Amino acid sequence: MKRVISSVVAVVALAGAAVNLQAQDAAKVDAKHYTVAFENDRIRVLKAHYGPGEKSTMHSHPNAVAVFLTDAKGRFTFPDGKSEDFNGKAGDVIWNKATVHLPENTGDQAFDVVVVELKGKRSAK
Repeated sequence: MKRVISSVVAVVALAGAAVNLQAQDAAKVDAKHYTVAFENDRIRVLKAHYGPGEKSTMHSHPNAVAVFLTDAKGRFTFPDGKSEDFNGKAGDVIWNKATVHLPENTGDQAFDVVVVELKGKRSAK
């Protein structure tokens, strides 16, 4: 009986972990700010729009390239509670390693960014 209970608990825990990983997809957990513009087997392109003072939910991205379409002022909060402020200028292109974060617009203007997520093997650098 103990073995059956242990097996059930393990299956439930694994199912919960799988749901939690899926729930971290930005386009799924924060459709207000993220839309999928394009996707194939190599990349996924997200458009993100944040109004002044708007905040996302905690979500994840694989390795990605972000292209700022407008100036942006914001903050990323990470699962450990630490945060990092950022400033982007229209036209800036930045590389981001895979991450889990909660973005927020700390500025008084809306901002737009395109995020090109890379699929497949994760870069070592």
